Amino acid sequence: MTTLVLNHIDKNFGSGQNQMLALKDVSFKTEPGELTLIIGPSGSGKSTLLTILGGLQTPSSGEMIMNNQNIEHLTRRDREKFRLNEIGFILQSYNLVPYLTVAEQFKLVDHVKKQHNLAPSTFAQLLTQLGLQNLLSQYPNELSGGQAQRVAIARALYANPSIILADEPTAALDSDRVIQVGQLFQDIAHQQHKAVVAVTHDIRLKAYADHIFELVDGQLSQLQ
Repeated sequence: MTTLVLNHIDKNFGSGQNQMLALKDVSFKTEPGELTLIIGPSGSGKSTLLTILGGLQTPSSGEMIMNNQNIEHLTRRDREKFRLNEIGFILQSYNLVPYLTVAEQFKLVDHVKKQHNLAPSTFAQLLTQLGLQNLLSQYPNELSGGQAQRVAIARALYANPSIILADEPTAALDSDRVIQVGQLFQDIAHQQHKAVVAVTHDIRLKAYADHIFELVDGQLSQLQ
């Protein structure tokens, strides 16, 4: 199983007098079998941290280690392969393809990642758990915000990644759906032995977390 470690990460944007330090000396580890929450106010650097964990951005200093190997030492192709096969992103903007039905969103995953996606029976169970089994013929513009968010969650999980990185995964969900998603993330971490990291404002998810960190002004501290 994949483990990711950040060691003394800084991330700067801009230069000179306009330079902004988004992350300051951040060290973090995500382990298989654990659900970790990173909470903090808007502008604290949560999304920046998530994109660095996912290999979408490179840090200004420090290192990111995957299974004892420095990510910076991988070729670009190997880093892209790592993201495709090991990481599932759940983004706040959903990123559903507007001209594809819900069912076709998953077929697109099959086209891009041809192996090791969820087995049909497991996938059917996931759709039922998220209340999506009757929405497969719908297009994104026919979905509510909560439904679109649940489709985005299911699409990320369908690819069967080792690490799930979620940006505000419950922002558009009512309390009953938050409970379902919290339990789902907890089950994925504990029963499937995957690492789940969610950055969120939603304190309703705290009950399901193994670890809770707070990010304030780019500095990370562990609360639980």
